[in-house]
Amino acid sequence: QVQLVESGGGLVQTGGSLRLSCAASGRTFSNYAMGWFRQAPGKEREFVAAMDWSRGNTYYTDSLKGRFTISRDNAKNTMYLQMNSLKPEDTAVYYCAAKNRPTFLFVVGSYQYWGQGTQVTVSS
Repeated sequence: QVQLVESGGGLVQTGGSLRLSCAASGRTFSNYAMGWFRQAPGKEREFVAAMDWSRGNTYYTDSLKGRFTISRDNAKNTMYLQMNSLKPEDTAVYYCAAKNRPTFLFVVGSYQYWGQGTQVTVSS
């Protein structure tokens, strides 16, 4: 099993920044991937960004490129999501997820492990 714990959410004004963290523990895979998803009220969970952990390749949903940045700290088994120039439409619960293969990274259902989520609220 893999345990994922997100932190760093909160309330921020439009144009502000937040950095989310996802600490992973438990079983690890030599060739796994981790991603960030978000779910706004009344909407489906959507892909935000992902990283192929072994290669360091990163992937983003097109609409968030340039504002959001995914990164990692290997020593801490922690993934981050730096979010800049936040907008009210970024308001959502943000989830960290992990999977044992770096494929279908955009697909919600392909991830085996999920964190509990952290709320991000951007006020106008």
